[in-house]
Formats: sequence, structure tokens, C-alpha cells
Amino acid sequence: MEAPVNNSLQQFKNLVGTKFQLYNSLFTSLPFHRVEKTGIFLSLFLLHCEEGYAKGNSPQEIMDSFFSQYTTYTEEKQRTDLLFRFVQYAERQVVLFDALEDAAFRNIRDLQGAGTLRHLQSEVIQEQAQDQLKEKLKDFSVRLVLTAHPTQFYPGEVLGIINDLSKALIDENTSQVNMYLQQLGKTPFFKKEKPTPYDEAISLVWFLENIFYQAAGRILSSIRAQFPGAISSDNSLIRMGFWPGGDRDGNPFVKAPTTVEVAAALRASIMKCYFREVRNLRRRLTFKGVENVVAALESKLSRNLFLPGHKADISRQEILDTLSDIRNTIMADLNGLFVHLVDNLISKVEIFGLFFASLDIRQDSSIHEAVLEAVSAKTDALPDNYPSLKDEEKINLLLNINNAIDPLALENPLHQDTLQTIASIKEIQAANGEEGCNRYIISHSTSVLNVMEVYGLFLLSGWKKEEITVDIVPLFETIDDLRHAGQVMKQLYENADYREHLRRRQCKQTIMLGFSDGTKDGGYLMANWSIYKAKEELTAISKEYGINVVFFDGRGGPPARGGGKTHQFYASMGRNIANKEIQQTIQGQTISSNFGTVDAAQFNMEQLIHAGISNELFSSREVTLSKAEENLLQSLADAGYAAYNKLKTHPHFLAYLDHASPLRYYAEANIGSRPSKRNASAKLNLNDLRAVPYVGAWSQLKQNVPGYYGVGSALQQLEKQGKWEEIQALYVHSLFFRTLLDNCVMAMKKSYFPLTAYLAKHPQYGEVWQMIYNEFELTKKYLLLLTNESELMAGSPIDLLSIQMRERIVLPLLTTQQYALTRIRELDSHLDNGQGRETYEKLIMRCSFGIINAGRNSA
Repeated sequence: MEAPVNNSLQQFKNLVGTKFQLYNSLFTSLPFHRVEKTGIFLSLFLLHCEEGYAKGNSPQEIMDSFFSQYTTYTEEKQRTDLLFRFVQYAERQVVLFDALEDAAFRNIRDLQGAGTLRHLQSEVIQEQAQDQLKEKLKDFSVRLVLTAHPTQFYPGEVLGIINDLSKALIDENTSQVNMYLQQLGKTPFFKKEKPTPYDEAISLVWFLENIFYQAAGRILSSIRAQFPGAISSDNSLIRMGFWPGGDRDGNPFVKAPTTVEVAAALRASIMKCYFREVRNLRRRLTFKGVENVVAALESKLSRNLFLPGHKADISRQEILDTLSDIRNTIMADLNGLFVHLVDNLISKVEIFGLFFASLDIRQDSSIHEAVLEAVSAKTDALPDNYPSLKDEEKINLLLNINNAIDPLALENPLHQDTLQTIASIKEIQAANGEEGCNRYIISHSTSVLNVMEVYGLFLLSGWKKEEITVDIVPLFETIDDLRHAGQVMKQLYENADYREHLRRRQCKQTIMLGFSDGTKDGGYLMANWSIYKAKEELTAISKEYGINVVFFDGRGGPPARGGGKTHQFYASMGRNIANKEIQQTIQGQTISSNFGTVDAAQFNMEQLIHAGISNELFSSREVTLSKAEENLLQSLADAGYAAYNKLKTHPHFLAYLDHASPLRYYAEANIGSRPSKRNASAKLNLNDLRAVPYVGAWSQLKQNVPGYYGVGSALQQLEKQGKWEEIQALYVHSLFFRTLLDNCVMAMKKSYFPLTAYLAKHPQYGEVWQMIYNEFELTKKYLLLLTNESELMAGSPIDLLSIQMRERIVLPLLTTQQYALTRIRELDSHLDNGQGRETYEKLIMRCSFGIINAGRNSA
């Protein structure tokens, strides 16, 4: 929630808008080649772009007229050199804007307002719901899972500068700001080599150490102070998850040794945090009967951290017991002096243990199938005819595997690694504790067999049935998969062996639901509605079988990938959808934009905690939606899906995206270790194309199709059926529907059709462009009518102003990118097209960095 709007909006204008203009002037002293002229030229170019698009000019026409009117450059190299300097300049403007927003966060957001813990405290006291809160906190938690999905274009060095720059801006230290801006000018933004999965992990560990460690500790200490005794030490209210080094779905570079190495890095990192904090405790706890105990703990942590070859001999419980003894002594003998420092550390140890974040393993179901077929061909563990058997027969064989096999008996390195990875989970659990690595996620789960294949692979890797201390998590993604999820889980719950496995796992089943592939497959409305319906059905089925179901949402940054104001979705759920835990992925830029500072991280984590608790304690709704409301939403989803499907199945749809956007350059951008397609050698198709480049390409095209397409058609169709008043009532009374559309509006506000209007006349792609533009205009018309506003996002003025300012910064980059794409198409149309192609390709990729970073959560 924002603070009182007028005050906050003025604060934003002062602390971000005005300061951006002020500090932007310092760029004239940055160490660029001919930087003064670059800054002047870029300002002129921005105005020229705005005027040109207002006249209906194309990026090519705008670029040509700019060079002829404002420069004497006639050679292509002179022109491209200036464009590269524009990119350098603009991407550093984006960094400055990010840092200013981070620095102003505390003044713009009401850190004690709606959705915060302070607000929760007043609600609980007012409703006298202390007992209900205590009951809820027995088993409620929020799990944030950090992933390395490639939507973050900042190298680690630049993220560090943003962090330091924000602090200098808060302190209003102009000389330091100037120094950091100069550092920024000399720091490269472009990665010459792809990061390894281990590199990605270490980049995210920085956020664990510097942000989440502090924010989570603050939150737990705050709740314990407000509601003494409400939080049990048996349940961790906040949990962190981790995918880099464990997520091998479509990433051939993640191998078993990487997974073990990342787990060790996580353990070393949290131990380092504890060591630093215990060392600081020694400066305060200088009392007899306490000082020696703290010193002994510091010494033991030091040996485990820094002594080469030292065998790990410290456990989470030992640290907690020692801190508890220290606390008891302080309370008994020292009037509680500095006990808050000890309590804060206890909270952190309870959250992070010796693992810091739980490392999830993820692989595609097709790989498991291939491994088991190889096992049947190369070993005696499964019969030769295994591939031709029916699912029931395969499951029966998998459940009765008695012997482990040597992974090296298989020829394919990927098959060997699959078994080695499963075996390595034991090693990680031994060092980091069971929570260090205790979930195996199956992408593209479509059947009971997909889950039982993983169960069988555990038996083949040396695990005994009664010792599988790992949750097997199916991931349902496409619209069809979501529709069939209930039946799959019903059959799974009826399998006696699997039921016994769940019994050993405290009768808890985690199910992951993927938003990104859902919108790619079914469009915005159908994807969100299908996930809602799947949750509703899975909750009922799980309850019927006595299973506590937990939903793990695979959300990206933008609305098109399940992002936006996600806490409002959780707050809108009724009691017919399981709400024991809130689990979601935090991807790419969302980590730095929503959790980039301790204040921002604490605020956004509190919003999720509040959503989950208030949903149960203060909601009067037994169900999220009434039957009539569900029928209305189903009609909207069906109509939206029909419209999106018509676009998706257009013969030139994917070719249009490839032609008009930088889609093909994602794999070359060196921003992530993972390929942009699951099947690198195959022809481009929607099934293999990953959601990140798919949504990101639409974002850079400024059309954001997956974030709204079909919404206008759906609203129009129901209006024609005489249901407009019902839709208006649904918007007023349903937070779920309102959040769905509010997030859609955000995607639309980041669209800009004048950029690509020249394609409307294209002989092959003009029809596709026109379909998209018409749907955008139709959706805009109906959403403004529904919200009774004159402008999209008028109800969120701070976010609106932020988007407008960011879009102005990158308009020159968008124009440059489209110009470069046009030049490459021209070169491709000639036989001797090699000349200059590489320069324009590099220009396209460099523009991508600034465009994506400026859009925060746009990919």
C-alpha cells in the first residue's frame, strides 16, 4: 500500500523526479568519450523521437531525420558509435533512477500502514483475535524461492553500486554520489561470457546475506515483540528457497557437483552471517557467566568456517541451545540487558538453520522417462520391455525396485547425472540439515506416472522407501495440465505406496502451479482462472484424502508471468483454497526491484504475511467467489481464450514476434546460464520457447500481449450478452477479479504502439500487428469504463509516474533497437549481407539491457 496519496506523490516528485534531473546533470562529468555532446544529443534525440512518433514516423525515419538535422555524421560507423554512446548514457540513467527510487522507498511507502505488521497488530487487537492468530501461526509460513531466470541484466558489480548509491542519496552526500556515478561510468554493463550456474548462485547469495537475513530477522523479532508466545519455534514463519544450482530443467550446465557446491556455499554464507553477529555480540555481552559462552561459540563457528580440512562439528540445535542458555542467564542475572540482540539472532537461526535457503531440485518429466528407458536397456533393474508397458505396469515395477544401480552403467552423461543428483541430496542433507535440500520438482507433470518415475529414481539411487526425506512436487503448467491436475492427484493419493510416503512426510503434499507457461499457452484470463480452479479442486480432493496441500506458485515479475501485486491475490482467497503456506518464486529483476533493500524486502514480505493471516482471521468469505461469480469468470476466461487462441494460431504469429522483436538475441545476451529454448536444435515453436524470452520479447516490442490480450474481447462479448452490470458488481466486490484487472492495466501502461505502427502496412505481418493493436484499444476502452477512470493506472499515481518517467528514459533505446532490427533485415535482403551485421546485433543486445532494466519486472 502507498502512504496517503497526495503526500506520497509529492514526495516521489521531490525525491525521485526532481533529484533525477539534478543528479542527471552530473553525468556531464562522467568519463565517457565526448560525453558532453552525448548528453546534449540524447536529450535532442528523445524530443525528436516523441515528435516523430506523434507524426506517425517509423524508427528508421526518425533516426535518418535526426542524423541529418542535428549532426554532420554521414558514415555508418560515426552513427553507430553515437548510438552506442546513447546506450551507455541511458543505461546509467536507469541505474540512477533505480537508486533514487530505492532511497526514497521509506518516504513513499507507509511502512506502518495497511498490509504491514503494525496494521496487523491493530486489527488483531481490535477484533480480539490473539488466540486465532496464535493458532494460525502454528503452521503458517511464507516461502520465497529465489530463481536465476534470466531477466536481470545488471552484473553484480552494478547491483553493488546501486546499493551504495542509494545509501549516499539517503544521506544526501553529493560528493559520494558523484564518485559512485563516476565509478558507474567506468564499470562495464555488458557480460562477455555467460555466467555459470554457480556464478548465478553466488550473485543471489549476496541478497540472502545483505537483505533477506536482516529483513527476516527484523520481521520475526517484531512479531514476537507484538505478540509474545504467538510464534512457535517448531514452525518457521519465513522460509527461503533457492533454485540456482538445483534447477536443471532445460539447463545442461547444472550438474550434480554444481548442486553440492552451491549447497556448500549456502552453508558457508549463513555461518559467516552468524559468525559476524556473534562477534558483535561479544562487544555487548561482556558479563561474567556470559562472555565466555559467547567466546566459545564464536571460536567454534570460526573453526567450522575458516579452518582448512576441519570436519563440520556444529549443528543448528547446538547454536540455538547455546543462545538459549545465554538468554536465560541475561534474564535471570542481568535484568534482560541486551536480550533483544540475542533474541534477534535466535530468530535468524530458527529461520535459516545451517542451510540459509532450501535448495530445490527441478527436472523435466521427459528426462526421467528417458533415464528409466535407458535403465531398462542397460541394467537388470527394469525389464527390457519396460518402454512398451502400460502406465499401471510401469508404476508397479517402479515401486518394487530393490537394488541401486551404478549411474556409470548408463551411457548418456545426462542420465548418469540425474541419478548422481538424487544420490547427492543425502550428502547435502547430512551437511546442511534435511531442509537444506528436500524437494524434487517435476516440470511438465501430466500423469501419475511422472511422479512415480521420480519415486523409482530415488530407489535406483540407493534410497530406501522409508528413508526418502524428500517431497516430490509435480508442476502443472499448461491449461490442459491444470484441468487434469485434480484427477492426477486423486489417483496418486489412492496409491498405497505413495500414501505411505506422504504419511512419512507429515501428510503434506506440495503442488507447483506455473503462471508463465499458462499465459503463453492460454492467454492472461484463462491462465489465471485455470490456476484458481485447479487450486479450488486440488484443495477439495486433498482434504477428502486427509492431505494438507500446499501450493507453490511459479510467478515471474510482470503480470504476464503471474507477477504484479501478488499479495492481493493471496488476500482474496476464501477458505475453499488451501492457505497454510504462501510459496512463490521470486525471479530476476523482482529480486532487486521488490527486495533490493532491507526496507523494501521487509515491506513486501510483511505484505505477504499479512495477506495470508488476514485472509483467514478477518475474511467473512467461506469461498473466494460465489457460484454466479465463478460462472461469470468462466465465461470471461472462455471468451478471452478464444480471442487469444485466434491470435496464437495465426500462421504468422510466432514469425511476427521473431521478425519484429529481439527474441532471437536472448540466447546471446549472456545474462543467464540457461538456453532460451528447451530444445536448442529444434525449429522455433511455442512449446519449446521459454516464457522469459517470450514475455520479454513482447515487452521490448512494447506490446505486452501475454499481459492483456483477450481481456477486451471477453468484456465486450459479455456486455453484448447483457451482463455488464454483473461485471461491474464483480469488480467492486471481488478483490481477486479486481487484482487480476489492475495487474493487466499495469502491463498495458508499459505498451507503446507508435513504436511499431510502421508494421501495420507490412504485407506479411500487418494483419497480426493490427489484431494486437485492436485488442489493446478494445481492452483499454472497457477497462477505463469499468474503473471509471480517464487514464490507465490513474488510481495508482505513484506507480503511474514511475512508469512514465522510466518509459521516457528508454524511448531512445527502443527506437535504436527497432532501427537496428530494420537495418539487419535490410542487410539480410542482400546476398552480400555480412557487412555491418555484427555491429547492429550488438546494438540490439545492448539496448535490451537498458530497456529491461528500466521496466523493472517487464520480463
